[in-house]
Amino acid sequence: MFIRQFNYLIALDKHRHFRRAAQSCHVSQPALSNGIRELERELGITIVKRNRTFEGITPEGERVIQWVRQVLASLEGLQQEADLVRSVPRGHLAIGVIPTANHAATLLSGEYREILPQLTLEVTSLSTPEILQRLKSQEIQFGMLYDRSVAGNDDYDVLPLFSERYVLIASEQAALPHQLDWGDVAELPLCLLSRDMQNRQTLDGIFKTLEATPRVVLQTNDLRVLLVECLSGRAFSIMPLSALPTQYEGAGLIAHPILPEHAEDVCLVRLRRETQPVLSQAAWQIAGQMDLEEILNRLLAKKV
Repeated sequence: MFIRQFNYLIALDKHRHFRRAAQSCHVSQPALSNGIRELERELGITIVKRNRTFEGITPEGERVIQWVRQVLASLEGLQQEADLVRSVPRGHLAIGVIPTANHAATLLSGEYREILPQLTLEVTSLSTPEILQRLKSQEIQFGMLYDRSVAGNDDYDVLPLFSERYVLIASEQAALPHQLDWGDVAELPLCLLSRDMQNRQTLDGIFKTLEATPRVVLQTNDLRVLLVECLSGRAFSIMPLSALPTQYEGAGLIAHPILPEHAEDVCLVRLRRETQPVLSQAAWQIAGQMDLEEILNRLLAKKV
């Protein structure tokens, strides 16, 4: 069983004529016909209805063709992957990431290292203004931030990655209902990211809309500080579910849904150029093929 036999069969299904199918494959008509006959013998079924001319595809043949298309598509994907690895044997990629997307960034960088093992990566936690400034000065190649931060800005290419869902993070020892509204949350002692962070600005906007004043007892630009405070039971935090690192699973933290649910779209951005560098294009392609939202939801499902 050879790939050329699969191509013969797809060509015959397209042209419905032995001579035209052979011409499209750049082989003689007997070569194409014999190749398909050999495939039929190997599979033990009749694929093509024929007399002296093509008369159609058998029902069994139609099912074989479906499988052949899947096989050829997989082989094409394999070839593209090999071309990608050859085209980017090495290089350096710098990514600026908003703090709440650090966990997603580690998943993406792991995928990069898996596919491009000689790639060196630099992932830096930055505020949104810093990410945009460093993109413009070309100190970093990619930024991972909120979609609304670059909405309507033609200076950037934008690739959607996942949607954040905001939850209340608490010690498992805290006596709280599983589900709360924003008014309930505002009355709790809260530790939040500092006001220069987009995440904090989003939360302030939500509380303002609801005419609620949150009781903030600590603010910081370090996500780890928030997690330590939550583990201690001294305070609670509000963050995207996707921001909770997997190593905290089973470590004494619980995520409580907050109603009404609020979500923010996170994207990957780069400076728009007429022609992108090979490394940038390869990394962009890899990110586009990942389903980060599904991965994050699967990893964190037990925390909800």
